[in-house]
Amino acid sequence: MKALVLAGSRGGPDPVADAAGVPYKCLVPVQGKAMLERVVATLRLLPEIESVRVVANEPARIAHLGCFTNGDAHCTRSDASLSATVAGALDDLGAPLLVTTADHPLLTVEIVRRFLEHADRDDVDVAAGLVPSSAILADHPDAVRTFIRFRDERYSGANLFLLRTPAAINAVRFWRRIEADRKRPWRLARAFGPRLLIGYLLHSWSLDRAMSEVSAVLGVRARAVALPFADAAIDVDKPADLALAEHILACRPVP
Repeated sequence: MKALVLAGSRGGPDPVADAAGVPYKCLVPVQGKAMLERVVATLRLLPEIESVRVVANEPARIAHLGCFTNGDAHCTRSDASLSATVAGALDDLGAPLLVTTADHPLLTVEIVRRFLEHADRDDVDVAAGLVPSSAILADHPDAVRTFIRFRDERYSGANLFLLRTPAAINAVRFWRRIEADRKRPWRLARAFGPRLLIGYLLHSWSLDRAMSEVSAVLGVRARAVALPFADAAIDVDKPADLALAEHILACRPVP
């Protein structure tokens, strides 16, 4: 399969990039290496990934990174929104397409491999990685994450998606409609219709039941993959996240 790394900016000031004095967040160093380089390096260690495409607002401003100069990845210009960018990449590269983000410096081969083991199945069109709050708070009790609550558990996104078949475009098109509400779980549930909204507000559905409803609304076979790795949910959206990522990487054993 091919991999897509989203390295663009949504526009406006970025507190992480501003604090580091770089034009884009993907260039912010974590333990001496740009976040984007860390993500690409992890993906290139997976033999099932044939190639890596990076999309950015201004490819020329990140072209100096080693992941481009040594041929590990190539970069193209992003579209007006993340969802439009993903739709264009799926049309161009085809499925299956693994999608992740450049602000995920804690991504590991183990995380991606576990995700693919459960996502790359014949009965799946599109899959998303989630991390239970219990796993996150056990390792990082002070971490501030956006959680979606279900009957069995709360979950935070892992910025890992598999668009496994061409039918996944239906999910991407729906994403374009709701992209502005990505941090407002109840609005996301409302967009899926009254059944899912009521189920979310009452916390009456399990994650699996909710995914069945999502599949029916989107017209795709959607699957959520629960990952047991706290670090899979730690992306870098604010300076506190960067400090946490620095600490985690500093404590990891040197390979």
